Amino acid sequence: MDPSTIRCRQYKQSHYLLYCSIQKIKLRKLKERIVVTNVTDGDEMAELNLKQITDKLNAEFASDIRKLIFWYDASAEFSSDIDAIELENAQVLKQERDNQFKIKYFLEREDTSTNYLLYAPFPKPALKDNHLADTIRYSKEFFADRASLLAVDLGIDEKYKPVLQHYIKFFGSKERTQKFYELEIENFSKSIIETALMGVLCKTKIVSFEEIVRTVITDGDLEDNKYLAEFNKFDLLQPFWKMCEETFGYTDVSPTLSKMVYTLFATYTSKVIRIELPQAWKNYCAHKSGNIIAFLDSLMNSLIYKENFDALSDLVYSTLNGDAIFDKLNVNDYTELELFKKTDVFILKWMIDRLEGEDTAAKLNGHSIPELCKMRRKMHFGQMYYPHYYILENAYHIIMSSRFEPQKSSLDIWKSYVAKDYIVDQKYRYFYYHYDQLTSNSPYENVRDLVENIYTNRYLDPLSVAWNRSFLECKGDTGLIKQHEFYNKFIRHAKERIVVIISDALRFEVGQTLLKKLMSDEKCNASMNMMQSVLPSYTRFGMSALLPHKELTMSEDFKVLVDGKICDDLKTREQLLQSAVLNSRTVQFDDIKTMKIADLKEIFTGQDVVYVYHNQIDARGDKLNTENEVFSACEEAINEIHTMIKRLTSANNTRFIITADHGFIYKRDKLAESDKIGGFDKKDAFVGRRYVIANEAVAAEGIGSVTLGDILGNHDERVISVPIGSDIFKVAGGGQNFVHGGSSLQEMLIPVIDVKTSKAHTETKSVSIALVSLIHKITNLTTNLDFIQTEAVSDVNKETTYKVYFISGDNEKISNDNMYVADKKDEDASKRVFRLKFTFKNKKYDKSRKYYLVAYDEKNALEVLRHEVQMDLAFADDFGFNL
Repeated sequence: MDPSTIRCRQYKQSHYLLYCSIQKIKLRKLKERIVVTNVTDGDEMAELNLKQITDKLNAEFASDIRKLIFWYDASAEFSSDIDAIELENAQVLKQERDNQFKIKYFLEREDTSTNYLLYAPFPKPALKDNHLADTIRYSKEFFADRASLLAVDLGIDEKYKPVLQHYIKFFGSKERTQKFYELEIENFSKSIIETALMGVLCKTKIVSFEEIVRTVITDGDLEDNKYLAEFNKFDLLQPFWKMCEETFGYTDVSPTLSKMVYTLFATYTSKVIRIELPQAWKNYCAHKSGNIIAFLDSLMNSLIYKENFDALSDLVYSTLNGDAIFDKLNVNDYTELELFKKTDVFILKWMIDRLEGEDTAAKLNGHSIPELCKMRRKMHFGQMYYPHYYILENAYHIIMSSRFEPQKSSLDIWKSYVAKDYIVDQKYRYFYYHYDQLTSNSPYENVRDLVENIYTNRYLDPLSVAWNRSFLECKGDTGLIKQHEFYNKFIRHAKERIVVIISDALRFEVGQTLLKKLMSDEKCNASMNMMQSVLPSYTRFGMSALLPHKELTMSEDFKVLVDGKICDDLKTREQLLQSAVLNSRTVQFDDIKTMKIADLKEIFTGQDVVYVYHNQIDARGDKLNTENEVFSACEEAINEIHTMIKRLTSANNTRFIITADHGFIYKRDKLAESDKIGGFDKKDAFVGRRYVIANEAVAAEGIGSVTLGDILGNHDERVISVPIGSDIFKVAGGGQNFVHGGSSLQEMLIPVIDVKTSKAHTETKSVSIALVSLIHKITNLTTNLDFIQTEAVSDVNKETTYKVYFISGDNEKISNDNMYVADKKDEDASKRVFRLKFTFKNKKYDKSRKYYLVAYDEKNALEVLRHEVQMDLAFADDFGFNL
């Protein structure tokens, strides 16, 4: 062969390859590629008619580039019609079996510019007998049958044409065919084609058998499933069950969706619990547990499928008689199982039993009761049982205080209280906060009784007695800042506008919760001091003490006087405030709560001091019909104050002081009438539930007294009598669970929270996680890895949730999902280390390929970790044995 011929051949081949590449891109533009005829309501597809063929060919020849198109009509069914085809930009050239060389010479030497359709009424010759083979390589072939057209259009290898032909009925619908095209499949195989067909019928957007199974089992009845009916209609039912076997190991002589779902849940359970399952469940277990765990984890953790998963879980548990099975198992064996909500019920019952017996040392699988509560709250059904776990966690801490011993001196007592003892009051508050959220709290009645008994008799009363004895002995001189010193200590010397928020009955431990909330706000810088309220610790006295004054007194008719004036309302308080600070004012919190920012600016602009009066806790607690809502009111107060500070910051206020007039005592159980303190002379006395002011002290057991002059720093000889414990005086009307006015720490110790805010944008970020384990090779189907939360949660380092799993180089998920809530606040890095367990899919892994451990921030789907590993697993065969 001469060099010019060789160069010509090379040119034609390169031209052909370029042409094919261009055509492949064009062929992906789907809509104009499909020629379909629907002729019957049974979805039967008619043969292409002559007009459609003509239109198709004319579309192919509509180009300025010369085209040769070969049409081998194997059965010669169009031989009588070929002359009737009217081509607009080409001519028909008929082939015969023995004129190939003549045609070749004609096309390549005599006419090199005209477009031709080369029609052959016989099958395409074998390569060795086809003298036009090289010409065909840089030309194009035309097919008049549906399967061939699809194969060419989609770039499917001719060897899969029988697969398309087998499912040709599917392509009898323009809509189905269009959806198939839109999947944009790059590489085809028999299983990929079948998966794509099922995906179209299930309306999935990707070619994924797992996604198909998710749709099938969650969107429809398991027994009369609409998708299986569609699969059966297009002969896809057998491939579906075959793929179920290949993917999950599920096989059955008569497979059903119900039995497959039982298999998924039973197999997952068998790999999580610590002992062998009973035979009734073992019968459903499959060998491809890694695939099943990965599949169910993704279903369980999906926001889209969560409710469907819960329904399937309930169905499996009920059908397979879960109660009978798990009732016989040791709770310790399924501590980490989260597939069934009833396991939470069994675990909760175990904790209830232990707490009722005051067994605070009890552990399940190495987890203490608080650890167990925190762990289970983060699991799948944790949100459903959220208040239950909080009830028991708080109950645990109260029961732990049963051995509480108070300090001796008032100084040591309040210092110990502000350091740690206040937490008991906080746990008690949150115990009832969550307890009251339950529609039925009968399972916790015995725990509640125990909590109430320990809180009152082993903590509150001993603390109150110790404090009051010392308090009365030192005549209120405890070393704490006094409430009547508030203005001079915290307000007088401020060099910027200061907003004072006085929240009625915001006791110290509630203030601690508010402080944490403020500190978690990146735009707030908050610190807390504390002070001792006046006695009696009630609203008028406390509110008056917080105003600027020289003298605080009580009139003969028991009215509180500030520099000789009564200040019982907003107007008189404002007048007194303005006598000390000209540019000042007082406002009610509720009056400005919903104001527009512009209106807020108008109120606060030009002022040096603004007192804002907030009443949420006392307003609810002081009424008989709402006093048991006081702990909910505490939460609302915290949120309201935080929200108000953010709004006032937008109105150009950046300095705040939050304090209270007094605190309170709350006990859920009411005192019997016989236990109330009575029998004293109420004539010429000022009587409240927790105090009596009179000329003489109340002479009764359990009552202490101090003069009003000792409290106010004057010569008033009248006597304040208070219960040394948590008892109350017998007074008509009102409630008795929520009380204040006495001298307990809970009533008298009030917070002073100093807050500085910033209007500028503050950068925040999610706390990060990093891999601790030095791992480069995976050798087991189950692997535990250690991670660390790299920073403690703070105002700028925010809590977040991560999804952690393994993928292949082409992004196929090969392990289960691990959901981790990064919420640790410990400064000690060693306490932020955590361990995750990964179960890998049962499949062959290529040692030469790249695989990765990845972690994604669930909030924004951002990848935050990618670590390359080698999968060096012995092949797990169809029976699940590592060989």
